[in-house]
Amino acid sequence: MDLFDGLKAKIKGQNKTVVFPEGEESRIFMAAARLAQEGLVEPILLGAKAEIEKRVEKEDVSLKNVKIIDPNTYPEADKQAMVDALVDRRKGKNTVDEVQKMLEDVNYFGTMLVYLKKADAMVSGAVHPTGDTVRPALQIIKTKPGVKRISGAFVMQRNNERYIFADTAINIDPDAATLAEIAVESAETAKIFDIEPKVAMLSFSTKGSAKGEMVTKVQEATKLAQEKAPEVEIDGELQFDAAFVPDVGASKAPDSKVAGHATVFVFPELQSGNIGYKIAQRLGHFEAIGPILQGLNAPVSDLSRGASEEDVYKVAIMTAAQAIK
Repeated sequence: MDLFDGLKAKIKGQNKTVVFPEGEESRIFMAAARLAQEGLVEPILLGAKAEIEKRVEKEDVSLKNVKIIDPNTYPEADKQAMVDALVDRRKGKNTVDEVQKMLEDVNYFGTMLVYLKKADAMVSGAVHPTGDTVRPALQIIKTKPGVKRISGAFVMQRNNERYIFADTAINIDPDAATLAEIAVESAETAKIFDIEPKVAMLSFSTKGSAKGEMVTKVQEATKLAQEKAPEVEIDGELQFDAAFVPDVGASKAPDSKVAGHATVFVFPELQSGNIGYKIAQRLGHFEAIGPILQGLNAPVSDLSRGASEEDVYKVAIMTAAQAIK
């Protein structure tokens, strides 16, 4: 089954609510209309209702079953409750006046809807840079218990092949503990997308074939990840060919259950992860779907500012799937 056919089947009927802070953007409301029409999610658009409706009329689409919230006309009692909740969440780091100013930003407003459980997830970034989406999520939703850093993963899909590559978006040079967290969270992401997780901790060395601080870091991360998630098949350090090619895996790491059969690839730092997924995308003709933010208490996804309506539609489906416990 195609990845998105499977995800649609998973989320349909779950009534997951996804808030889109950039509701006046045509790519956003077009995707939201499609999601609502297909009964996949219950979209919430943030923005001036009159402006959204004027732009929608030009595109000749229906916003039936799409909710519009204008932060400027949000009921005073609800707005005050939001202010009080954010002041409390920031634990003295921001005054009431500062919080009121923060909530003028649609990304903070949308993130608070998720935090207050008025939405299950958020998708933003078609207009705003990554930091504008990630910062409120980190400050308000925060990371899950036991997770100190968020990370980014891509689903790499080609025909019937499907893999997870991480971290390909967030952590520039993760230490061993962070790398272990990325491995465990990537295994959980794999399960969401119906990939049986076999996690390879990648390096330029396989089982001690080379030495150096970079190798030691991956070895330590592997041990920590195995301790954190003993039920998941995680192994390292492995070169990519040892992780991916059965004959090479059997030769270089004969005792490994992961070598030659990996489905989740954890890169030692962002540079190699970013290069790796783009090589697979451009030379291997894989579709790179993401980035998926991992490790948050509730799902928030960051779009590329060059995202198309189709990209918004797909990311929303993936984000809703993350919201299903």
